[in-house]
Amino acid sequence: MDLLNTLVDKGLRRELPTRAEALAVLATSDDDLLDVVAAAGKVRRHWFGRRVKLNYLVNLKSGLCPEDCSYCSQRLGSKADILKYTWLKPDDASKAAAAGVAGGAKRVCLVASGRGPTDRDVDRVAGTIKAIKDQNEGVEVCACLGLLSDGQADRLREAGADAYNHNLNTSESTYGDITTTHTYADRVDTVQKAHAAGLSACSGLIAGMGESDEDLVDVVFSLRDLDPDSVPVNFLIPMEGTPLEADWHLTPQRCLRILAMVRFVCPDVEVRIAGGREVHLRTMQPLALNLANSIFLGDYLTSEGQAGQADLEMIADAGFEVEGAGEVTLPQHRAAVAGGGCGSHEDAGCGGGCAGHEGAAVCGSAPASTSAPVPQVDEVRRDLVSVRRRGAGTDLAPNA
Repeated sequence: MDLLNTLVDKGLRRELPTRAEALAVLATSDDDLLDVVAAAGKVRRHWFGRRVKLNYLVNLKSGLCPEDCSYCSQRLGSKADILKYTWLKPDDASKAAAAGVAGGAKRVCLVASGRGPTDRDVDRVAGTIKAIKDQNEGVEVCACLGLLSDGQADRLREAGADAYNHNLNTSESTYGDITTTHTYADRVDTVQKAHAAGLSACSGLIAGMGESDEDLVDVVFSLRDLDPDSVPVNFLIPMEGTPLEADWHLTPQRCLRILAMVRFVCPDVEVRIAGGREVHLRTMQPLALNLANSIFLGDYLTSEGQAGQADLEMIADAGFEVEGAGEVTLPQHRAAVAGGGCGSHEDAGCGGGCAGHEGAAVCGSAPASTSAPVPQVDEVRRDLVSVRRRGAGTDLAPNA
């Protein structure tokens, strides 16, 4: 297929595909799916070999968020029966992080519900970062605390944070349909603050919220302009008790096409399969490792993932290997700029928000077209969605 040959050539040169090419990837048929995966896999292996980076989420503060993000079980007015608790103590957070590190994770993502941290919250998280790094030599720490005020990113960097996550989630043109209590521009502002402080950028999207193909391409092109070091791709977990609980628009095949499109647009970036992979990729998860070079190990913020040991076996059985603590994640040209394994750009834009979904100016997003209707999927698999009842905030051992 000429399209795929062109995209592979561009990916190996770090050349941006056209919007038409990116849309064409999403429009490919199921008959061509393995060809799409093979082509994007060439780009993935060129930049990242067969390594898979493991990341581990610690939910520092769960539920009771004043924001109204429709996808989130922690949102204002959520009826989801999730764990609710206030800030974990640094030692408790460090113990939770240690479980992930013992399972092979080289990055710990510290997430807290809420619009954004107070200065006291930043001090609290700084103490948690210190406790984790004191007890886990060499671990990367990414903070995800919501919208940042002036100076807070600098304080997190000084406290030892390596990265900050704030996801764009969806296209600028449809953002107001998903969230009304803050704006797309607010998220970009936090991205700018994190970048200015020298933190590595982690910024991604959530697929499956009723967006069109054009919306997906818009947000991924916007992320490409922001130039984050890592791009988490979340697949909506339609949690009961949230406005999007009936949104089951994804199939494993569509998820693979989305991951392939992200890889072609962001060829040399850490693409992470984040929340929802077990729900929507299901038995196709090993195939997705040919597209993404990073996953979350174990559970998510308010939902459970598959067993940590099953993740490790899946990686090995698919012919991949867990990335070691001493290995540099990013390709040499990025790591040289970043100055480390996780990468901290000094002069390029970066991003973040609520990580792992349970997740300079951005380029203008083209208006969403009505030419590509939202896929309609009738299969509702609530049996695959389990509310987290273990790990952080409980007396039970974490899944790692």
